This record gives sequence, structure tokens and C-alpha cells, in this order.
Amino acid sequence: MNTPSPTRQALNYTFLIVVTVFMLLPFVWVFFGSFKTQAEFFSDPGAWFPESFQFGNYVTLFADRGFGTYLLNSIIVSVVAVVGNVLFSAMAGYALAKLRFRGKGFVFPLVIVSMIVPYVALFVPQFVIVVQLGLVDTLTAIILPILVLPLSVFIMRQFAHSVPFELMEAARLDGAGEGRLFFRIFLPLTGPGLATVGILSFLTSWNNFLWPLVIAQSQGTYTAPVGLTVASQASNTLSFGLLLAGAMIVLLPILILFLFLQKYFIQGVATAGLK
Repeated sequence: MNTPSPTRQALNYTFLIVVTVFMLLPFVWVFFGSFKTQAEFFSDPGAWFPESFQFGNYVTLFADRGFGTYLLNSIIVSVVAVVGNVLFSAMAGYALAKLRFRGKGFVFPLVIVSMIVPYVALFVPQFVIVVQLGLVDTLTAIILPILVLPLSVFIMRQFAHSVPFELMEAARLDGAGEGRLFFRIFLPLTGPGLATVGILSFLTSWNNFLWPLVIAQSQGTYTAPVGLTVASQASNTLSFGLLLAGAMIVLLPILILFLFLQKYFIQGVATAGLK
């Protein structure tokens, strides 16, 4: 394999640095904007730095606008969605890859088809079902449609193929049941897949806006993305400082999660694509 010349390497790194800086500029502007007052936005909209760093926007969000409730709702929804996707998609992937049952050849194509259907196209039937179940304006109604994502099932099914059949058969000969095989052998060997599913399901649930907006009828059940639109309003006027401060709070958990699990996420996506 030929090693790139020093000049080519320098150009590649320069290009990557420039692209990275341009990608980070909007986030930097949002960060500094979260410390500005409303008057600063109108006096000099293009200014990057606030006149003084004050945490008034953050304090107002939690003390006066009830953003803590919205954030707690998002945490509950996201935690349940992550646990549900990790557990149920792992079970489905294990069954589709390692077990024999009638209709198996029909189930996986159905999963693929469900990935193709636009999410918005399911709003009406989902809403009708939620109304019939009497779950409108509850966190349960927000969680149910994302409790098991088709993409999560697809990823875990792909990872399940990486677990050797010989290992599973040897464990069965030693008297291990399906439950023990699943929890003691299958799950430990599919760690990157579980991390990938966890990150994707967290992103989906945490950033979900349209479905909670439709289902939540009161501010007590708003999630952070929906509640932010309410909390940033002041006397029918959009407060840019509050909006950007809320955006930073919503963005922070995503950054932390990705920084700690990026290795597993990249490995999981790459491996799933090769199966």
C-alpha cells in the first residue's frame, strides 16, 4: 500500500480542518448567543460574542418557564425507548438469525418494508390507535411508537449473524436454554450492535418533535423539543436568548453520549453494513 506524500497529507488535513471549522461555527454561535439578552440580538444581530456572560436565560428557563419538567419528560421517554429498543430488538434479531419458526422468511422482509414507509405516513393510524386506547396526553403514547424501531431490529439481526452457530450449539449440548444463550452468550458478543441501537434510539426519541406535538395536549406532558417552543415565547414574542439556551441544553446529552460511545457506534454501523 502506497503511503501518501507529506504534501498530500498536509492538504488532506488542511481540508479536514477547514470543513470541521465551518461545521462547528453554527454551534459556536448558538453557544455564545445563549448568553445574550434580547436587546443585544436586535442591536447587533451579527455579533458573535455577548457584551457580558450572564446565565439569565438558563435561569429563566428553569425557574420561570418550567423547562425542567419538559427535560424530565424527555429523559423518561428516551430512557424507556433506549431500554425497549436494546432489549426487544436484540430479542427479535436473535430470533430472526438463530431460531427456526414458521413465517420467518416473511418477517424480515416486513421489517425492511417498514423501514421504507415514511414516519409521517403513520401519524393518522397511530393517532387513531392511541385515541382508542385512551392514551392521549400521556408519556406512554409518546413512547409506544418508538419502543421498537425497525432499524434497531435490522441492526441486531445483522449482528446476530456474527455469533457463531457452533458456539450456540455447544452451549445447547451443555444444557443451556434459550434464555441463558441469549443473556449469557448472545448479548455479550453483540456489544457494538447494542451500543449502536442505543445511540440511534436515543437520538430518535430525544429529537422527536412532531409526534409529541400531536399527542401532548398539556404542558405537563411536553418533551424538551416541544416545550422549548413554548418556553422561548415571551408576550407573543420569540426570545432568541431563551431559544438558544434551550437548544444548548437539548444538545448537551447528545454530545456527551456520542463522545463516550462513538467508537462503538462507528464499529456498529460499519459491521452492520457488511453483514
